[in-house]
Amino acid sequence: MNSQSEQLQDITRRHFFKQAASFGIGSMALGSLMNEQLLASSVSAIAPKAKRVIYLFMAGAPSQLDMFDYKPALQKHDGQPIPEEFIKGERFAFIQGRPNLMGTPFEFKKYGKSGQEMCNLLPHLARHADDIAIVRSMKTSQFNHAPAQILLATGHQIPGRPSMGAWLSYGLGSENKDLPGFVVLLSGENNPDGGKSCWGSGFLPTVHQGVEFRSKGEPVLFVNNPEGISSDVRRQSLDAIRDLNQINRQAIGDPEIDTRIAAYEMAYRMQTSVPELTDIAKEPAKVHEAYGTRPGQTSFANNCLLARRLVERGTRFVQLYHWGWDMHGNGVGVDIPTKLPRMCREIDKPIGALLDDLKQRGLLDDTIVIWGGEFGRTPVNEARSGSKLLGRDHHPRAFTYWMAGGGIKPGVTIGQTDELGYNVVEDPVEVYDLQATVLHLLGIEHTKLTYRFQGRDYRLTDVHGNVVKKLVA
Repeated sequence: MNSQSEQLQDITRRHFFKQAASFGIGSMALGSLMNEQLLASSVSAIAPKAKRVIYLFMAGAPSQLDMFDYKPALQKHDGQPIPEEFIKGERFAFIQGRPNLMGTPFEFKKYGKSGQEMCNLLPHLARHADDIAIVRSMKTSQFNHAPAQILLATGHQIPGRPSMGAWLSYGLGSENKDLPGFVVLLSGENNPDGGKSCWGSGFLPTVHQGVEFRSKGEPVLFVNNPEGISSDVRRQSLDAIRDLNQINRQAIGDPEIDTRIAAYEMAYRMQTSVPELTDIAKEPAKVHEAYGTRPGQTSFANNCLLARRLVERGTRFVQLYHWGWDMHGNGVGVDIPTKLPRMCREIDKPIGALLDDLKQRGLLDDTIVIWGGEFGRTPVNEARSGSKLLGRDHHPRAFTYWMAGGGIKPGVTIGQTDELGYNVVEDPVEVYDLQATVLHLLGIEHTKLTYRFQGRDYRLTDVHGNVVKKLVA
């Protein structure tokens, strides 16, 4: 045996032992190369109540005190300095000194038979008061946008871990071989501060990372054939590349080559499936009227309709990022009274239509809908550099999420903050608890969905997380 053959054999042996000891079952998670139910059965210890997730992420952090957590004490003491005991030793992103309390400029009402309380900026969501569960006691350890967004997405504030959608793609596979199991839709004034780390696959095979779909222009970048390349030529090219990759795989044993093969094949299938999927113009006029959609434009409304079309076709996890909720009041147009109503108008009608649509099609029963941002906002006015405009600084100690469908108990409010909305005083829900609950509803025991990397078993919830039983129907 020549030296080159011996070297290849050694490399192959090393990869074998690495896979056996380090990758374990994780290396078998490629959806196109195995029975996807094999891994799902190994991590599922409970009967699933849901099959899929639509996660409406409000990047920039919406103000819970102006939308879902009304505080009469803030109205009563509006403009007065906050009691010293609340902020002693506190570290803010921008506030300096002792700030003044700030009540909400908006009216709150109770809606539905359940009496869910929310502001009057959300009339379409209010119609679904009896369908949603409001969690007023969310907490996080991060108070800057990027790390807080990455923590919500991956369970760790530093980039490099797999996102929730990637974990679900890894653990449950896809219900549609022609579409990705994890799709990301972007809208708003900017992309999320956490960037692509929010939907990356981390150390999982890259076949599980989120795929960005666009509602304007080419649906998926570079998925179409170049000019002059026919479908037959593309198929022949992919076959040749596949054969070369398989030879390389046999020679060096790198499992990432399998991921590359799977990605090429998925891209080829998406050339047919994606254009039809993203052509929302074919929807009836009454659907466009309900959502407020305008085909060919980039908008949260278009993305909500596209999310319904995706889950209808079997996509496991759809994440919508809508950026623009960072309202510090440090300039014209970024103050609470001016910008919050505009942002609510952008999301309220589409969300109401999405929930209606899912219910009418029988999809809400097994689809979890999640709404929320990366942290909350302070009960005091930021008044940065002496600004007279009303705005709120970042606040990780308390914020609000709501959830619906897929085994979520409807019409309930969980958790409570103190009279000023500063600290959680009842049923605190950590980021890891939210993640554990979502996995539970999908039939996954969160401590069992693991992947061995660098000699350690990792999971989405790290070493934390408890299912929020009050959320489960």
